[in-house]
Amino acid sequence: MNAVNRYAAGSGPRSASDELIVRHAELVKRIAYHLAGRLPPSVAVDDLIQAGMLGLMEAAANWSMNRGASFETYAGIRIRGAMIDALRKLDWAPRSVHRQARAVAAAVREIEQSTGRDARDTEVAEHMGLSLEDYHKALQDAASCQLASLDDAGGDSTANDADPFKDAADDQFRAALTRAIAGLPDRERLVMSLYYSDGLNLKEIGAVLEVTESRACQLHGQALSRLRARLTDWREAAMERQT
Repeated sequence: MNAVNRYAAGSGPRSASDELIVRHAELVKRIAYHLAGRLPPSVAVDDLIQAGMLGLMEAAANWSMNRGASFETYAGIRIRGAMIDALRKLDWAPRSVHRQARAVAAAVREIEQSTGRDARDTEVAEHMGLSLEDYHKALQDAASCQLASLDDAGGDSTANDADPFKDAADDQFRAALTRAIAGLPDRERLVMSLYYSDGLNLKEIGAVLEVTESRACQLHGQALSRLRARLTDWREAAMERQT
């Protein structure tokens, strides 16, 4: 019996907080399986659910009707955040993949700064000295592991590479991210919307776009890399304002 079923099977009177937890326990499973779909098989779904239940409990304890958002929206952010924190502690992604994800973003940034337009796959691959096949593999690695963090512009740290949206609670960052997403090429913007807003998996997105699941994964990785590249300038400017 996993964490969701164990909690739902509890006996005795329930507080308002408990009722919220029981009513939204399936949300934990839904987010866990959605996240697991882009993680290596070595990451157990039950571990994600366990972490997500802790996030749900925290959300139920801290939620206020005056927050201006539904509990499901608020809880979803806390649940995902708890799962991402658990993944960081596992440190399952090789450092080489983190470095390559940063290298892709840096190459995209350099090309777009010099050309003033969206960087093309072939240009980025050539810039990095990779074949197009190897470049697409790098994009799939970044997408499947969610490594294209938008807050880590440099260095070799892997602590913050798990989720590109983990700083979304920051109003200024969220505004910058929204602008960056709006500026993506059409297909990449659609992939981001289907994946993060509509909750579709990559196979379903591929069906919508009439491409293979592998190609949908590549488009996702390219979008993440492009967003990370474009937000680098914003983060550098934000750091300067703080000094």
